[in-house]
Amino acid sequence: MSTSTLTRARTRFPSSVLVAVGLAAGFGVAQGTGIRALGGVVLAAGGLGAARLWYRRRGLAVTLGLGALYLGAFVLAHVLALGLGWPAWLAVSLVTLTAAGVTYGVVDRPQEDAAAS
Repeated sequence: MSTSTLTRARTRFPSSVLVAVGLAAGFGVAQGTGIRALGGVVLAAGGLGAARLWYRRRGLAVTLGLGALYLGAFVLAHVLALGLGWPAWLAVSLVTLTAAGVTYGVVDRPQEDAAAS
């Protein structure tokens, strides 16, 4: 691996950060402002930004799978909070950590680590 490739691999922006920001900040904005649509804009921006990175790095199949995970996490947070009575921030935190962790493992983890495991 050349030095420029190694530097690029170490400095590329992790899509899992966009997943975490989209889910958690989207909820925070919706709750803090009382404007659910504004939280939806943040959620959509995080998801679309992450999807762009997923597509460039891993292709359409992974993008569709992780997109379904992202939307599923959003829905599951509502089910946990509204349906099961969990505290809202607990539900959002759980699904955010899970979705961001899976995203990191599938897309963001450096290839050297993936080959070693």
